[in-house]
Amino acid sequence: MTSKFTSQSTADASAADPAEGRLVIEPIDTSFSFKNKAYAALKNVIVSMDIYRNRNDIRLDERQLAQDFGISRTPVREAMAQLEREGFVRSVPRRGVYIVRKTKKEVIELITAWAALESMAARLITENSIDADIASLRRMLATFENGQILAHLDEYSEVNIEFHQAIIRMSGNSVLISIAENLFTHMRMIRRKTIVEKDRAIKSIRDHMSIIEALEARDTDRAEVLVRTHALGLAEHVATYADYLD
Repeated sequence: MTSKFTSQSTADASAADPAEGRLVIEPIDTSFSFKNKAYAALKNVIVSMDIYRNRNDIRLDERQLAQDFGISRTPVREAMAQLEREGFVRSVPRRGVYIVRKTKKEVIELITAWAALESMAARLITENSIDADIASLRRMLATFENGQILAHLDEYSEVNIEFHQAIIRMSGNSVLISIAENLFTHMRMIRRKTIVEKDRAIKSIRDHMSIIEALEARDTDRAEVLVRTHALGLAEHVATYADYLD
């Protein structure tokens, strides 16, 4: 039986041919899938780069990227437009597209916003999370207790990032998680840079263990304060030492 109902989008994209008794369907534009893949690949590359190691501009070559991906330039251009909307690249007229380095002021603002989100996530964890989820945070850091952290700074840097992502995820609040996702993608680049500075790694794991203890005790107010203070400590470090951002 033929349905009497046709969605508006289908009606717009298709036309009935009474003579042949069939729908005439326009070919589906599959370029969006290439755009999504190019976007994901470019974003992963940008996030994994140490863009704050030097001050040289990093230019993205649309033609070369399309060649490397084995696709046309259109989806690459669309991917870069999306990355520009998210603040990862900037388009300079007659010069090209460049990866964005945040200024010190911008980084501090990002961290301050993150502190608000993550401290609320900690509060929600104490109220709603099961013990097994909180225990997973302790297992995450077990490798680095008893002074092992300095011998494995690169590894700890990734665990540090995972720890903060886990706190957001364990909040169980889908809106908070969604807001934090793009924000943290920006922050992970600066976290990777700062974790090796001024013994921050040692202070980081101490702070993390205190946070875990507060979460395990379901001490809502203390967990919230510890997480916020930890994040704002990063903001203070950036304000004091991150002259390379200026």
